[in-house]
Amino acid sequence: MINEQIYHMQKQLIKDMPISLRPYEKFMIYGSSALSDAELLSIIIRNGVGGQNAIALAQSVLNTNHEGILNLSLRTVEELQKIPGIGKVKAIQLKSIAELSMRLISTKRKKLVSLYNAQSIAEYYMEQLRHKQKEHAILCMFDSSANLIGDKLISIGTVNSSLVSPREIFLTALESHAVYIVLLHNHPSGLCKPSSEDISITLSLVKCGHLLDIEFADHIIIGDNIYYSFREQGVITSSK
Repeated sequence: MINEQIYHMQKQLIKDMPISLRPYEKFMIYGSSALSDAELLSIIIRNGVGGQNAIALAQSVLNTNHEGILNLSLRTVEELQKIPGIGKVKAIQLKSIAELSMRLISTKRKKLVSLYNAQSIAEYYMEQLRHKQKEHAILCMFDSSANLIGDKLISIGTVNSSLVSPREIFLTALESHAVYIVLLHNHPSGLCKPSSEDISITLSLVKCGHLLDIEFADHIIIGDNIYYSFREQGVITSSK
């Protein structure tokens, strides 16, 4: 009986549903927090297809690979288009929503970033890096007052390795007039234990920094909601 009711609601046009169940009206009456992920997504999708209303179509997006709302970030435009009812335009809209969400989180956290607090740096880049399927290396640059002045994607590696060039790192730092730099990279496995290569490149970058008078302040590895800081672990110590 319950399954039949769900099936009927999936086929029913949203305009024919009770007002209390229509996403737009529910949003206006109770606020965004009262809506499920599927209901919020249906407002973006707007129209259903093939006998499914927008809520049912949104649920199909969420159910793909059982990743829920993370599908908006994890799935490519091409992968989203494989879901019946999701064309190129809708796929791009969904990816745009995911990107805006990450930028909102990033902008809010940027004010809290501190050169001397590895956790604040890790949290700022966590959502950007923790779902990547390949290793991404990002260089963070700070001025003489330890304010974050910018960052740059240095490399994209394979599933288990990034290709980091010390030359590119310090050229970028010099061009930006950075006084302190921090390197971040993710581990697609979700774990953040440093590899022998991670340790080797860290020690090399510390030495290069000493020669160029640019302090290599930390190397942070991003896992799945966890991080590893070489500074916190005592591998890197301040020289200034």
